[in-house]
Amino acid sequence: MLPYYVKLPNTEQQMRGRRKMTISMRTVLVVAVLTSVLLVFFNQKKVQIPKINMLQLCNCQSRSTPLDSPRPMETDDEIEELFDKIDRQIHPVTIDDTDEATSPEKSVTAIIDPKDEYCVGDQLQVKVTAYDYFGNRKPYGGDYLRARIYSPDTNSSASGSITDYKDGTYLVKFTLFWAGSVHLSILLMHPSEAVSALWRARNQGFANIKYTGNFTSATEYENSECGFELGTEKEICRYVDKRDREAFYCVKPKRYPCEALTHMNSVNRDHSYLSEVEQLLINRSNIGMEISKALDRVTVLNCGQKILSPTERCGLGSYYPIPSGYFHHNVWNPVHCRMSPFTDNDKLKVFLKGKKLLLMGDSTVRQYIRHFTEDLKIVDYFNHTEDEMQSWQKTLLAINQEKFIYIQWKKHTFPFVSKTFYSIKEDAYMARQIDQVGGGENTIIVLTLGQHFRPFPLRVFIRSAINVRKAVERLFIRSPRTKVIIKEENARDMDIDMERFSDFHGYVQYLLLREIFHGLNVGFVDSLDMTIAYACNVIHPPQEVLENIISMSFTQASL
Repeated sequence: MLPYYVKLPNTEQQMRGRRKMTISMRTVLVVAVLTSVLLVFFNQKKVQIPKINMLQLCNCQSRSTPLDSPRPMETDDEIEELFDKIDRQIHPVTIDDTDEATSPEKSVTAIIDPKDEYCVGDQLQVKVTAYDYFGNRKPYGGDYLRARIYSPDTNSSASGSITDYKDGTYLVKFTLFWAGSVHLSILLMHPSEAVSALWRARNQGFANIKYTGNFTSATEYENSECGFELGTEKEICRYVDKRDREAFYCVKPKRYPCEALTHMNSVNRDHSYLSEVEQLLINRSNIGMEISKALDRVTVLNCGQKILSPTERCGLGSYYPIPSGYFHHNVWNPVHCRMSPFTDNDKLKVFLKGKKLLLMGDSTVRQYIRHFTEDLKIVDYFNHTEDEMQSWQKTLLAINQEKFIYIQWKKHTFPFVSKTFYSIKEDAYMARQIDQVGGGENTIIVLTLGQHFRPFPLRVFIRSAINVRKAVERLFIRSPRTKVIIKEENARDMDIDMERFSDFHGYVQYLLLREIFHGLNVGFVDSLDMTIAYACNVIHPPQEVLENIISMSFTQASL
C-alpha cells in the first residue's frame, strides 16, 4: 500500500511539502524511541553524581553489609618499611613485677675521665649503667633517657646525645658550650619495660579514644559513634579519601544521611591495652626520674677560647642531630648555622610585608598567630568574635592591611583530639590543604604533625606524613619558590595520660618525620631539642622558647 500523500496533486511545491513532512515524522519517531530507552535506563539504575563531602574527602557512602565492616585502609610497602625500622629498635620485654624494671635509684652514672676544670668547647661524657630494683644489672637496653646541662645564672642549657649499647649501658655526650658552673641532669623518662609496653599498646588498636560525630539538620541533631575502626554490623558512613587512602567512619544515624555530619569530639575511653603492672610503670611517680644525683656540677672556663659562631645562615634542606644548638641568655644558638632573631616588631613587619603565612597543624603552631596578634599586636584578628575565640579549634585569620600581611591557622583533621565539639566542615587532611595552596615566593607554610597522632597506631601517622610529603612535592612542581617549614614536635607535660600521649610516642614520630622528608627542600625547626634543653615540660612552650622557634622558622624561610 502506498503512502497516503501519493494521492495528492503532484506539483513541485507539494513534493517539497511531502519531503518536509516525511523528515518531520522521522525526527519525531527517533526522539520517541530515544526517550523510551532513556526512561527504561533511568528506571533500572540511579545515576549518582559524585559529592564532595566534609573534609573534602572523596565519596562518602553508607554500607550495611556485615561482611563489609569497616577496617583501617590497607598499608603499602613504604609504610611497612618505616614501621619495621622503628619496631626493630624496640626491645620486646614483659615483666610480672615492677621491681624487674630499670630503677633510677639503683642505676649508676659516672663521668668518664673527670677533670677539675673544663674548657669551653670540651666534650663531657657520662656512662650510665642500668640496674633493676632488685639491684641486678640489666642485660638489655631500650630505656628512654633524657639528658641536659644547664646554668641557671645565665639562662643557658643544652641537651645531650645518648648512645644505647643494647646491653644495659649508655653513653651520654655533652658539649660544653658556655663558661660557668654547669649542672648535669639525666632523667629516666621510661624504663625499657614501659617503652616495650607503650609500643605494643599503641599499635594494638584504636580503642583508647572514643569519637562522637554530630549529625545535624536545621532544627535537630543526633550523635553517633565514629572512629578509624568500628566493630559493628550497623550501617556505616564511610569518609574515604581514595587518592591518599585515608579513611574515617561513623555509625549512620537512622534519620540523617552521611552528609549531615558537621561536628566531632573525642574523649579518653575507659580502656587500656596495658596490664596492671605496666600501668604502674607509667604512673607519674615513675616518669622523668633523676638518675644522675651523684653527679657534681662541673666548672667550665673560657681558657682563652670560645666556640666559633657559624657564619652561614640556617637554610632549607638540612637538619642536624641532637644537640643541634643551645640556649644562652634565653637565645637559641644553632650549632651548624646562624639564626637571625625575629623578636622585634619592626623587623617582623618588614619580613612579613606582602607575605601570606599559612600555619597548618595543631595548637603548637597556633601559638604563632596568637603571639603575633595578642602579644606583639602586629596583626589583628579578622572577623573573630569573642564567642568564636572560645572554640580554639576554629580557623584563625589575622591581617595587617597597611603592610599587606596575611596569617592563617587551620587545624589538621583526623586524628584531631578535643573534648569540645569542633566543626569538620571547614577543614581537610593536611595534604588536601596544601593542594589548595597556589604558592609563590611570598607564601610561607609552617606545618606540624604529631601531638594528636600519639594515641593511635603508628601507621596512621606514617600514612598522613607520606601524604603530606607528596603534597609538598606537588607544590614544589607548580611553585618551587614556596617556602615550607616543618616545626617538629616539642616535649610536653609529664603528668598526662602516658599510654596515649607519652613523649616516647612523640620521639618516634620525630625520627620518622625526618626520614620521610629527607631530601626535600624544606626547613626543620627542632622544637624537641629546644624544649628538652629548656626543660619546659608543657604542651605550649613559654614565650621565650616560642620566640626562638619562630626565629628559626623565619630564618630558614628568608633565604
